[in-house]
Amino acid sequence: MLNPKTVSADLFQTTSQTPSTSSRLGEEVLRVTDVSRGFDKNQDELLVLDGVNLSLREGEIVGMLGRSGSGKSTLLRIIAGLIGPTGGEVSYLGKPLDGPAKGVAMVFQTFALFPWLTVLQNVEAGLEAQGVGARERRERALAAIDLIGLDGFENAYPRELSGGMRQRVGFARALVVDPTLLLMDEPFSALDVLTAETLRTDLLDLWTQGRMPIKSVLIVTHNIEEAVFMCDRILVLSSNPGRVIAEIKVPFNHPRNRLDPAFRKLVDEIYAKMTARQHDESAKKGLELGSWLPHVSTNLMAGLIEMLAAAPYHGRADMPEIARSLHLEVDDLFPVAEVLQHLGFAEVREGDILLTPPARVFAEFGTQERKMMFAEHLLRHVPLAKRIKTVLNERPGHRAPRVRFEQELEDFLTDSAAEDTLDAVINWGRYGEIFSYNDQTELFSLADVEA
Repeated sequence: MLNPKTVSADLFQTTSQTPSTSSRLGEEVLRVTDVSRGFDKNQDELLVLDGVNLSLREGEIVGMLGRSGSGKSTLLRIIAGLIGPTGGEVSYLGKPLDGPAKGVAMVFQTFALFPWLTVLQNVEAGLEAQGVGARERRERALAAIDLIGLDGFENAYPRELSGGMRQRVGFARALVVDPTLLLMDEPFSALDVLTAETLRTDLLDLWTQGRMPIKSVLIVTHNIEEAVFMCDRILVLSSNPGRVIAEIKVPFNHPRNRLDPAFRKLVDEIYAKMTARQHDESAKKGLELGSWLPHVSTNLMAGLIEMLAAAPYHGRADMPEIARSLHLEVDDLFPVAEVLQHLGFAEVREGDILLTPPARVFAEFGTQERKMMFAEHLLRHVPLAKRIKTVLNERPGHRAPRVRFEQELEDFLTDSAAEDTLDAVINWGRYGEIFSYNDQTELFSLADVEA
């Protein structure tokens, strides 16, 4: 009868200490060269990724950081061989990648477990698909389960586990195939703050102690602090389309202290770098009819304005500080700040968010006055809102179908981006009482006309 503890120690320590590992330390594992990914729309290609270049060597954790629309998850799936690029090339261990490669494993944001299988069976699934025999499959699965801290739960089903434990199963399932490269797509974002922190720390301990078979890690994240806490290098991607616009080396040894002034300074600098580009792009041109818009609720906008207008901020705040105090990540805070900037209620620069004079007035207004002011700014700064209002005014019945505006947006955006953008403007237009929208009939109408 096999002893799981013995199996765990033998399998994983032997794997991580082979002569080939030490002799190949620092060799290139991955190279991405001029990778693009686009979608055809009316004879024109809408690019999600454009000319992306990066490399990854043994012994390093590299993070990809960016907002929605930067194509981070798409790039990760290209590297995993799950989808192909429309341009450029991906090389793994010096050879062009053509489909999923042996030695590349992936951990997803969602746990993606088979609910009808036990923990042990879930971890064994990948090995079974590779044709590994039952005895070896069990040995390796038990070793991975023990390594990731789930021993004792081998016969439990996913429904019996917490979110953190289910994600540990996901990690065990990735590690059991002895990967050279581990890809992680926001693996901690579905977890609560404390659980995510525990799992990050545990994985870093295993990594620094050389107890995992993996040689390199590439992680997609929206969390700037997480990137600085875990990674040796951070690649910052722009949005629409995604390009690598900065590479930042993290000079700190593990374990890292989030409260260290140097740590906090680097987090601030990354915020400043990301918001500086956002400010520069917004300054060059305002929104256009085909501009993508994030779905940000008016409650979030009003709440952030109220918070920034009050003490201790008095109209100006450091974005990392706001993110920490509200437990927000890049994809939570940046869209709100960005929309407020588009609407003329805020300026975002050098890692700070500043309220404009109209926003300070907005903070003092009552509900109806706020609606009127918001409507004015929406029609002035968001061309899609103005277009909807103009079309409704011009039509005899003051009605128009949703598809009329969706088709117009699809000349510029992917179908899903067009849908999201229109949903965002519907929400804002309703709040400002510019127009009404009936979700069942999918008809727009003026606010004083029943749809």
